[in-house]
Amino acid sequence: MRQLPEADRDAIRLAQDPKFARWLEQITATGGCAHPIHLSGSTTTLDGATGEILHHYDTRTEPGERLLVRCRNRRATVCPACSRLHAGDTYHLVRAGLLGGKNIPATVRHRPRLFVTLTAPSFGPVHRAGELCRPRRDGGTCEHDRPLGCGTVHAPDAKTVGQPLCADCYDYNAHVLWHAHASKLWDRFVIDVRRRLASSVGLVQSHFAKHARLSFARVAEYQKRAAVHVHAVVRLDGPNGPDEEPPSWATPDLLIDAVCASARRVLVRTAYSPAVGELALRWGAQLDARPLRAGGDGPEDDAVAAYVAKYVTKGASETGAGLDHALSTWGDIESAPVNGHVRVLMRTCWRLGGLPEYAPLRLRAWAHTLGYRGHILTKSRAYSTTYAALRAERADHTGHVEMPDVLTERQWRYVGSGHTPGAALIATGIADDLAESRRLGLEARQAGEWGR
Repeated sequence: MRQLPEADRDAIRLAQDPKFARWLEQITATGGCAHPIHLSGSTTTLDGATGEILHHYDTRTEPGERLLVRCRNRRATVCPACSRLHAGDTYHLVRAGLLGGKNIPATVRHRPRLFVTLTAPSFGPVHRAGELCRPRRDGGTCEHDRPLGCGTVHAPDAKTVGQPLCADCYDYNAHVLWHAHASKLWDRFVIDVRRRLASSVGLVQSHFAKHARLSFARVAEYQKRAAVHVHAVVRLDGPNGPDEEPPSWATPDLLIDAVCASARRVLVRTAYSPAVGELALRWGAQLDARPLRAGGDGPEDDAVAAYVAKYVTKGASETGAGLDHALSTWGDIESAPVNGHVRVLMRTCWRLGGLPEYAPLRLRAWAHTLGYRGHILTKSRAYSTTYAALRAERADHTGHVEMPDVLTERQWRYVGSGHTPGAALIATGIADDLAESRRLGLEARQAGEWGR
């Protein structure tokens, strides 16, 4: 008689547990989280005036004497269930900054707003999709006697797309160091945009904040060549943020001019290294700054919000540009499931990370992301709502009620994470069912809107 797989046997064991129904409630409450956090402890709610216990919860009555909560990992490769929730929160966060809502006034849609794309510079020619790879009329070879163009039109999913035409010509040092300084380059870009806006209307640069505020939300995405580029929503408000109209001189054209000029001008210099020298790091030549129009019912804004939400859940491993976990040794790099180009970038991180002049960059700690240390999504304080506010709002919709004049005593400790094989099988089924339910609900709502 054929034996059942381990996951099936474990699922049967769980289903026979007297507390299975309660365990299933916990898994459903996490949305089918793939790697839930296990907590042990208690919460006691008391009347602030009398000290009377209003409510007491203790995990000693729970299956396994523990409570399961979401891992909240944004990466779809790590936890599909939590990444879908994170993508939804990101969509509402970005959309509120474009169209209003979530305590942001609807008037923001009439402000000067841009969708900006900034790229990394070229570190050497790479194979491209949909066009001839760097064709040369004279054929030609590089100093390593390799062709300067392959003359092939590659499909978008071809493995060679993004790979260097000559790995010896490719500037891996600059690629890694650009990643390590990309967040600083963005910060200087934002500062310079403010300065250029002030100068263009005759303001003293230090007085810009008294007249207007530059708000933004940006997401970082890996290209096929394993270099990060940035998509950003940029908006001009009054000095107090979204609740105040910008001055009359604030126009989309003025903002575009400032963005383009700053993107071409700003730079970050690396620390001097005897091995590498001092590099001046800039944005790439490819730049796009498009105004977001206020006309119509806002499908363009919805598309932008959906685009940002789509990429915020992608980890480095999903894009083929790294891994979602840190590397501990050189051997981890050699055994990593990545292509040759990415492996050389990881090796470069490890090698440069051992130089004292680059110690502050912590390149070895970030070798799995090819030296990029920034958050995937960042926003200015006044752009929109926050993830914390969205989570609080969701808690209110699921029955959480704040009570006045109460004291809450909490005692919690971490006792583990993850699932047994059978639990993982059940959690995946729950996550899939919930995702399908949301999809059908969305289709029903869209059908109702189209039918009106």
